[in-house]
Amino acid sequence: MNDDDDKSGSVPQIPASKRGKAGRAVLNTLGAVPFAGGLFSAAAGYWGEQEEQKANEFLRSWIEMVHDEIREKEQTIVEIMSRVDMHNEEIGKRITSESFQSLLKKSFREWPAAESETKRQLLRNLLSNAASSRVSSDDVVRLFIDWLSTYSPFHFEVIAAIYNSDGISRGEIWEKVGRESVPESSADADLFKLLIRDLSMGSIIRQHRETDYKGNFIKKAPKKRGGPGTATVSAFDREEGYELTALGQQFVHYAMSELSLKINYRPE
Repeated sequence: MNDDDDKSGSVPQIPASKRGKAGRAVLNTLGAVPFAGGLFSAAAGYWGEQEEQKANEFLRSWIEMVHDEIREKEQTIVEIMSRVDMHNEEIGKRITSESFQSLLKKSFREWPAAESETKRQLLRNLLSNAASSRVSSDDVVRLFIDWLSTYSPFHFEVIAAIYNSDGISRGEIWEKVGRESVPESSADADLFKLLIRDLSMGSIIRQHRETDYKGNFIKKAPKKRGGPGTATVSAFDREEGYELTALGQQFVHYAMSELSLKINYRPE
């Protein structure tokens, strides 16, 4: 069976428009969009066959999108369950608890994974580790789920580049994520500055600072003041270093650390 056959088997076929009946035929076939019934009734005397056919095509695209999302969620749940140790009594209690079910509901209600496969895998790792570990509280895990919705895959590339590289500069980050050299006046340079600002404001990264043996930050020596005017800092500056915050470190542990399979299975 090829992909087209599989796709057509899971999404109802939408008939072509015939004498103004196509819209109602679509609804009868799908049985899943009752809110659209009033639309087709109201439009019966207004739409011609061409307009109705366009509406049919839009509905089909929407239904296909919903089916794709359902398949992604099913795949994610199966991958999570294949990675948690069900022989562990504490984990068994954890995955059936109201608190963990609440995390699942939040994840699947907002479904940040729709943007890319990378985000789906990050969400899978996040929920798998949340089921198996209590390093972070559920409040922190909820924040991590929000981050998956808020930030782009490029943000997560930068987080990964900074991880275990305390003191890495912006220029070094740009090189580490494999981006080509661009002018300071380019949109890419502006985007990179915005991205660093996003992660800094979100308390995921911060400028690198030395700490004492108790973990307290050591005060920086004041810099000598220059002449009048404000110096422009390059988007790819190599002076200031960056590091992950404690929240950023825990995010990497949860979302970027993949648990090994406990059950080997072959997706159908």
